[in-house]
Amino acid sequence: MTAFESQVESFLGALRFEREMAENTCVAYGRDLADLGAYLSGRGIDDAAKVKRDDISEFIRAEREKGMAASTRARRLVAIRMLFRHLKERRMIPSDPTELLDAPRKALALPRILSEDETFRLIDGVDGESPRDVRDRALLEVMYGCGLRVSEACEFSLDDIVADGELVRILGKGSKERVIPLGGAAGRALMKYVSGPRNIFARGDLSERHVFLTRLGSPFSRQGIFKIVRERAANAGIPADRISPHVLRHCFASHMLQHGADIRSIQEMLGHADVSTTQIYTHVDVSRFAELHRRYHPRA
Repeated sequence: MTAFESQVESFLGALRFEREMAENTCVAYGRDLADLGAYLSGRGIDDAAKVKRDDISEFIRAEREKGMAASTRARRLVAIRMLFRHLKERRMIPSDPTELLDAPRKALALPRILSEDETFRLIDGVDGESPRDVRDRALLEVMYGCGLRVSEACEFSLDDIVADGELVRILGKGSKERVIPLGGAAGRALMKYVSGPRNIFARGDLSERHVFLTRLGSPFSRQGIFKIVRERAANAGIPADRISPHVLRHCFASHMLQHGADIRSIQEMLGHADVSTTQIYTHVDVSRFAELHRRYHPRA
């Protein structure tokens, strides 16, 4: 193992055990830094202490020339900055070569959303009484009603239903806990599923605490939930390229904003660390008003 690889291992260990960063983020950063390590090795550099600002600039430039998206390059630079800051703070390198680097500009990409009518058509279309229909309806209602990430839906536990079923407790990115109201349609659908069909899927295994279970009695994978959402959307006439589990999370935020919810409350319910992340939905709302203006104003 080279000195650089050892330094990256130290950094990733600190992310996992000191900062309790989400495993998916640690894995992504690990890939980013492994690619940087391979690039540096090709330049004869095997120790972070020998890395110069130009080495990192050239790496980012090479990634751009290979066609890598600006958003991915920006994430890679975040990982690189965090690595060198960590090493400098631990006095493993004399200086931080990333201090004066500029981040790649990211174009504003508005999230895909469904209209309220489309969202209701998707969910209300699952109206059967079979165990699978009741489960899938509860899954869709809770993801849309609470703005869950797909990973959070996979990990959702019976123990996360609190306050007599009026709230759900979610452990999100970075092991940050948030509490979200569970009422109306989502609450009714979830209670109907938990009180009956879930027991069929659990096959009598009282130790299994995950809420959403497959026909084999195991928790859903991200891919499994993606498949359900796509299948139910197809039944509702919604094209596959317009739907994903994360689109339901976008719909939760956008529809709440359209009905007057304040951005800070939406931030808390989504579990965003920074309100600037949530503010993307204000751009969605503005674009909706622009479309209405173009459609209905006589001189637009």
